[in-house]
Amino acid sequence: MMLIMSSSCKKWLDLQPRDGITRQGFWKTKEDIQAAVAGCYTSLLAPPPGVNDKALTEYLFMYGEMRADMISLGPGSSPEEKDIFDNNLVSSNTTIKWDAFYRTINYCNTVLDFAPGVKETDPTLTDVQLNAYLSEALALRSMMYFYLVRNYRDVPLKLTSSSKDTDLEELPKSTAAVILNQIVADLKKAEAGAVSTYGNTVSDKGRITKFGVNALLADVYLWMDNYSACIAECTKIISSQKFAMQNAGASWYNNVFYNGSSTETIFEFNNQQTTGAVSNIFYNLLIQSRRRFVASPYLLTDLFVPDPIDPARNYDIRGDGTFFRGSDSNIIKYGTENPSYVNWQAYRITDVLMMEAEAMALTPGREQEAIDILNAIVNKRNVGTVTLPSLNTSDPDGICDFILEERAREFAFEGKRWYDVLRMSKRDNYRRINILLDMVSRTVSSAVQQSAMTKFKDVNSHYLPINDTELFADSKLVQNPFYTK
Repeated sequence: MMLIMSSSCKKWLDLQPRDGITRQGFWKTKEDIQAAVAGCYTSLLAPPPGVNDKALTEYLFMYGEMRADMISLGPGSSPEEKDIFDNNLVSSNTTIKWDAFYRTINYCNTVLDFAPGVKETDPTLTDVQLNAYLSEALALRSMMYFYLVRNYRDVPLKLTSSSKDTDLEELPKSTAAVILNQIVADLKKAEAGAVSTYGNTVSDKGRITKFGVNALLADVYLWMDNYSACIAECTKIISSQKFAMQNAGASWYNNVFYNGSSTETIFEFNNQQTTGAVSNIFYNLLIQSRRRFVASPYLLTDLFVPDPIDPARNYDIRGDGTFFRGSDSNIIKYGTENPSYVNWQAYRITDVLMMEAEAMALTPGREQEAIDILNAIVNKRNVGTVTLPSLNTSDPDGICDFILEERAREFAFEGKRWYDVLRMSKRDNYRRINILLDMVSRTVSSAVQQSAMTKFKDVNSHYLPINDTELFADSKLVQNPFYTK
């Protein structure tokens, strides 16, 4: 009996598991790389099976909107979400976990670590194909780190995969400057290998192309206040003539958001009703009776104001009835049906145009170019004359104020508002911190308004605390300084 058991035991230890694919059985062909890269994109839309977590797009929405002024709490909001609205953040708040971002980062790191080895087993894999796949992984990883920097500032930087137990390690935080420099280096490398087209429109919009890399790099440069570099990246996209704003009209919303893959889109999280599509999470978040968030009253009073002279003729195509409903404050930008498959727009040509305008407004001698770009955008969006200020080339701050306002209209509920406000406020050593303080004064509960404004005067409060579970798991992590008081 012992002899039989010992021989069968040896055989058992040699067997491969039947319920999955081992690393040795994967990474053999270029199709394996393609599948792994597709997994990176899928992780943007939903957590993997068996993982109890929010979709990454939900985090992108919440982190970009909850501390800003475009949304308010709905009837289904949680106490933790109310704490974030009131700037009463603590490290035990489960909404501020960064797991989803690092999960995608690890998927990208896995591609970067193992895809080059496929060259040894698949002679049909060309260098051009390999570099294109690596570019996608580099760009997606860079996007995740850019979100982390803007939300937490200093975070752990991991550039290798955790594919087995021995890969797990405790890591200290790297500074935002180090991570931003890594992002720039990675995106420059990604640009060199990225393709300009995959040969079809859906892939060109739903996967990273050279122009998607340029858009992300322009965004990073603008955050770093490197205006000339930002303009250079924007120019690459605009001069390609591959993207164009669509005219105002009834079909505009459907073309850009619901159908997707429009002439305006540079990169979108493609969530269409095709094989393997993931049901959009925004119905439960924004539409159903226990919706957690609604549109802020600020939209009707300050942003989408009807033209008093001719409201029937001059109305913003992005406002009431398109992005939200003024009658019940429902946010309808992501669809009202269940399930909904509206695409998440990461970058559109209007984003690039306004990034270029902002960089030009802050570049002496180029202010008029910024004004011309803004005039072209508002004319395309059919914005009523009541919203158009008299912009002056001698007032860069005034131009930037209008850009901030116009970005609020153009990218309402797209998870960009908080970063726009923070970027404008922190520039020149927080010379314009009043932008943040004014926003707080009109958004947080009156009972805690003074407390919130006092907190926001400490620039460390502009970044989220590291969740307690992360601090417990990694002894090298140090809490963000504002939350150690």
